[in-house]
Amino acid sequence: MDLASLPLDTEALLAGLRPWIECESPTFDTAAVNRMMDLAAADTAAAGASITRIPGPKGLGDCVRATFPHPRQGEPGILVMSHLDTVHPVGTLAKLPFRRDGSRCYGPGILDMKGGAYAGLQAIVALAKAGVATPLPVTVLYTSDEEIGSPGTRELIMEEARRQRYVLVPEPGQPGDGVVTGRYAIARFNLAAEGRPSHAGSQLKNGRSAISMMARQLLAIEAMTDEDCTFSVGVIQGGQWVNCVPTSCRAEALSMAKRQQDLDRGVERMLALSDRGTDGTGFTVERGVTRPVWEPDEGTMVLYRQAHGIAAELGWELGHASAGGGSDANFTGAAGIPSLDGLGLLGAGYHTLEEHIEVDSLARRTRLIAGLLARLSD
Repeated sequence: MDLASLPLDTEALLAGLRPWIECESPTFDTAAVNRMMDLAAADTAAAGASITRIPGPKGLGDCVRATFPHPRQGEPGILVMSHLDTVHPVGTLAKLPFRRDGSRCYGPGILDMKGGAYAGLQAIVALAKAGVATPLPVTVLYTSDEEIGSPGTRELIMEEARRQRYVLVPEPGQPGDGVVTGRYAIARFNLAAEGRPSHAGSQLKNGRSAISMMARQLLAIEAMTDEDCTFSVGVIQGGQWVNCVPTSCRAEALSMAKRQQDLDRGVERMLALSDRGTDGTGFTVERGVTRPVWEPDEGTMVLYRQAHGIAAELGWELGHASAGGGSDANFTGAAGIPSLDGLGLLGAGYHTLEEHIEVDSLARRTRLIAGLLARLSD
């Protein structure tokens, strides 16, 4: 099969992608995520799939499983796994509208990772139009909470992945047109400071500010960053009245390391910061969602070598690397299920108001995914 001849037109792909980008879907907006799932389910069903809607975890959106007809239906095959939640709140389109500017196309979630999710679907569509049957059955899974660490969907992800032979994840591609063959370990933490109330004007000395307590701890936490393990704080909430000494403050922290043992040491350091006084004031650290380190094994490298050969046919050198940031491939790869990540689009600025894709990567990466679907076998 000549992959270069697959019926893929960049302008048509962009037109089809646009509704996905303009359907905003921040993780914590259940209704918005479900609207996105409605759209993706409809497009995937139109491509010939049978759709199963999976109720979301409490407070989060639904997930969608799509299975495509195949003579070997029910046997281990290929899972194309994507998340459709984003970090951009509803209303971001006013500041970051879907727009093409030369070689770039902008929009909330276009790079991370709706563009890649759409490319995965269009790879299946293109093979069907070309009359190319995949050797293995193909399942698509759209999840709803990856941007917060997949706390509610990890079990679903692993249940589905263990049924399959291979996992393909179209998260953003690596700079230089590469893919991801490993992921760093990541841990999240919930931080709580409890103070003592008083009137901030007349009895300031009688109180103990939870915000001040948290601020000191945040500086100490970020100062723990070194070459082996990083620490950052990205969320903080505290106080209600400016004339009251605040009695509570909440925050969330993130730690990342290339090696599991370094993350484990980082977790120990974080948990050791908990210190509560006999008067009820103090500081508490609770461990949240953790993504295990994923180091490439032979199963993943077999997938990479297959992808490398396909890219060579299409005219480019496909590199690979381990990456930070985390994805659901942390779970599948660490469990020993052959997984290839970073198959999605190229671009920059994800999680910011400069998020964009390189337009030329849309058809190119769709062909790469199509090649894997068409050639992976027992």
